[in-house]
Amino acid sequence: MITVRGAFQTKFGELWEQSLEDLIVEAGEGAIKDAGLPKNKIDLVIVANMLAEQNHLGALAVQLLGLDQVPALRVEAACASGGVAVSQAVTALKAGAAENVLVIGAEKMTDKSNGQIALALMGAASEVERQAGLTFVGLYGLMARAYFDRFKITKNDLAYVAIKNHRHASRNPKAQYPFPVEMETVLKSSCVASPLHLFDCAPITDGAAAVVVSNQFGEVELVSSQIATDSVSLTERESLTELKATKIAGKKAYAQAEVGPVDIDLAEVHDCFSIAEIMAVEDLGFCQKGEGAETIKNGDFDHNGRLPVNLSGGLKACGHPVGATGVKQIAEIVDQLRGRAGARQVKNIRIGLTHNVGGSGGTAVVNILRKL
Repeated sequence: MITVRGAFQTKFGELWEQSLEDLIVEAGEGAIKDAGLPKNKIDLVIVANMLAEQNHLGALAVQLLGLDQVPALRVEAACASGGVAVSQAVTALKAGAAENVLVIGAEKMTDKSNGQIALALMGAASEVERQAGLTFVGLYGLMARAYFDRFKITKNDLAYVAIKNHRHASRNPKAQYPFPVEMETVLKSSCVASPLHLFDCAPITDGAAAVVVSNQFGEVELVSSQIATDSVSLTERESLTELKATKIAGKKAYAQAEVGPVDIDLAEVHDCFSIAEIMAVEDLGFCQKGEGAETIKNGDFDHNGRLPVNLSGGLKACGHPVGATGVKQIAEIVDQLRGRAGARQVKNIRIGLTHNVGGSGGTAVVNILRKL
């Protein structure tokens, strides 16, 4: 049995007074304390990060946390770095290489200009897309336009994603934007890449999260962790209105956990842009293809809906420090399953799912957790 014994998230936002090193220490120490373990029981450290100029983050984390020469490594899979790092921890535990693995996702993005961030994020795209002058939001804008054309939704339909996730974030003191927004605010925000407006886009964020994944008993079992890939370039995709990697990772995760979409009580999905959440809830089987926008609009995925989605506020409102996001998703589900999510707590839940995407869908990770 593999469990998540400890979990911790820092505040997300524009954290001018904290360095990347500060965030690594805060998250790492928080998760170890929450796990109730002495530091000498940590056997492996995995750091998830995409954008840091310091590339030796595994060893640096061990040094900063005083873990005395524990093996360590850095994992990068674009915005799916956190989810992949957790999956790598599971692999190490199953191989008998460790008993307790500390996974830290951390990113310090606001120290760079918007242009530098846009250029760095496009490192997750294909060379052809970069040479064409596309941006990350431009890629998702193309997918949104294809989805609009096929399923006849409008910008108003799209806006309900941001409205829901900001409403959820208003209950989360660690969110970057803990306040609700109205339809008018979303639609009147600047158009970034048609049909996506500013409020359809996840922000630039600083933050970190950490979990201790263990083969020892804990309150939350990590019953499934699956990774799938697809082409990095949109031009090689079978469809622009779904993410094949999500569908494959989800199918494998459900099979491993011996559950189906109807068994999931809550989920954290990758809403880097509003269209991404709409495709995610469809690709994961939470609703039929083409019905994601309407299902969100109807409140099915609200805090009091049939399957709450992105109670943290998602990437849109909680924030998206890219290397940390997948780990934060795990921490959020753990908090919910352990009944310590405060004002956003959902009652009578047993199974949670996380969904983390790299680039425009080149990588997808699905984790399923169960309350013991």
